Amino acid sequence: MKLSIDRDLCIGCGLCATIDDEIFAMDDTSVATVIAQPEGKHEAAALDAVQSCPAGAILVDD
Repeated sequence: MKLSIDRDLCIGCGLCATIDDEIFAMDDTSVATVIAQPEGKHEAAALDAVQSCPAGAILVDD
């Protein structure tokens, strides 16, 4: 799975980074960024973040 963030949709709530701060971080403009692609135990957390994102800004490419 490969993750990316649609910067135009991200509202900067930080929920993704709260769910897994080893995969997501907030940049200087309060927009989420993917800092590492999920592997192993992080895949479940990444999918949780995708489903939990209120803006639908986390994109998944299989």
